[in-house]
Amino acid sequence: MSKYVNTDHYDDIQKIYAYLGSRHTSGEYDSLKREKPFFNIVLAARNIYYRATDTDRKNINVRADNMQEDIPALFATAWLTEWMRREHFGSFLNNWGIELAGFNSAVVKFVESNGELHSMVVPWSRIIFDPINFDANPKIEILELTEAELYRRVDTHGYDKEMVEKLCEALTARELLDHTQQDQKSSYIKLYEVHGYFSLATLTGKDKDEKKYAQQMHVISFVASKEKGEYDDYTLVSGREEKDPYMLTALLPATDGSVSLDGSVKNLFQAQWMVNHEAKSIKDQLDIASKNFYQTADPAFLGRNVVDAIQYGQIVINKEGTSITPVNTTLPNIVPQESFMNMWKSLSAEINGISESMLGQTPPSGSAWRQVQTLLAESHSLFELMTENKGLDIERMIRTHIIPFAKKKMKNKDEIMAVLSANNLAKIDAKLIPARAVANHNRKFVQSVLDGEIPSPYDQAAEEGAVQKELQAMGDSRPLSPGDINWDELLKDIEWNLEFDVTGEPSDKQAVLSTLSTVLGVIANPNYANNPQAQFVVAKALRATGTVSPAEFASIPSPVAPVGGQVLPNNLQPIK
Repeated sequence: MSKYVNTDHYDDIQKIYAYLGSRHTSGEYDSLKREKPFFNIVLAARNIYYRATDTDRKNINVRADNMQEDIPALFATAWLTEWMRREHFGSFLNNWGIELAGFNSAVVKFVESNGELHSMVVPWSRIIFDPINFDANPKIEILELTEAELYRRVDTHGYDKEMVEKLCEALTARELLDHTQQDQKSSYIKLYEVHGYFSLATLTGKDKDEKKYAQQMHVISFVASKEKGEYDDYTLVSGREEKDPYMLTALLPATDGSVSLDGSVKNLFQAQWMVNHEAKSIKDQLDIASKNFYQTADPAFLGRNVVDAIQYGQIVINKEGTSITPVNTTLPNIVPQESFMNMWKSLSAEINGISESMLGQTPPSGSAWRQVQTLLAESHSLFELMTENKGLDIERMIRTHIIPFAKKKMKNKDEIMAVLSANNLAKIDAKLIPARAVANHNRKFVQSVLDGEIPSPYDQAAEEGAVQKELQAMGDSRPLSPGDINWDELLKDIEWNLEFDVTGEPSDKQAVLSTLSTVLGVIANPNYANNPQAQFVVAKALRATGTVSPAEFASIPSPVAPVGGQVLPNNLQPIK
């Protein structure tokens, strides 16, 4: 990384796993076979990172930034909500969050299988990658499947059945990357799923395709053959793919696109080692201080001890000129060591931006409540930045994988109708009814003129009420839109035209409520509809809060009475 800084991602990953499991990387016993304690300070830091950056499904919102995108926003919201529920996206977010909290970075994967899109988190121990340039280089995921799982993938993933049968003849025990046996089962078969930008000749075998490149996926395996040093290779499936299914995410990403593991655990490598060192030293001294030793020059007591060779009340006779005296094992002063250990613990909290309040510790006596609140808010500012980065990554997932998949699923009007029917079609009706009402009036107007009759003036309430009554009578079986909508054109660039609010950055709820209260007072004024300046200010205020977009506000339908009734007072005119 620089002249004085080197990093080993494999070693860092193994050490993070060890520290989270309270395991020493140098062994559990010292040179004298004494057990070494592990005074874990990284686990609490990881858990605080997890809680402070938690993101739930309810935090993911879709907004339209202009009136033209309001209907696509309804579609995206309805489909995204249903997909997250069906695919247990909440569990994915929790798994992703705990991985980020421990490693700072995490690899997520989106796979299309059997007409569905699945999301998953790939553990660092199961992927081989280039830490310097993750996106541009191939990724290799290690899969370990049983025979039943492998045969099932013949139907679900298109694996070559003949290759599967041959491979199942050579079962191996599951191992980690360092060849350590993971368990005693021998029924697991190790596969390597490779994704990357490779030459087309890899697939076609033709020399003319040697310099043509495309994104590809290969699932391969190899087992040792009978001849020493030789291996039998198996390719279970291979082919081109639309995009790389892997995505690198991070709480605090590296600026150069490399993989950064500088998170809650790695930041404390040095502190954890020093705390363990002092805890071990204090333990050894306490062990010695807890023992009673005696010394004498009398050879008659050779091989005897106070535990099993001397009884209570026994009279001990020493050789003349000798005596039995205790060995001084008084506990030495361990306060300096405790202070040194506490110094490292305090430093670890400072490094990770964790305050005493976040650790659940009681503030010092006499601390002002406002001071504690201020310190806590300041501590959370770093985690708000991390949460924002998580939100940006979720937005990238939605734009790159989730919404494009939704567009492929929505091939006809019936499928779109199935998504929107559960999400209040009245919102679409409210935008399209006025246009249909005007079209109906114009048609009757022209017909009246052709028939030599005096046409009736346009009655907005009556015309819109008639259209609304007609649609309500048809229920969910009504046409998707009263007018003509080109859904292919409308959803063409939906993933880039919509605004995705994931983390709710305007986190000051009091400020948001104050703004909305002020806006409510303005629009309640009867003159608001005729005051362009007031409408402009309201639009700016709503945009500033980030909670309600001006387009969403303008889409609120005007209240319409039943046919023949009166139009209700309406001061909530759409913002122009």
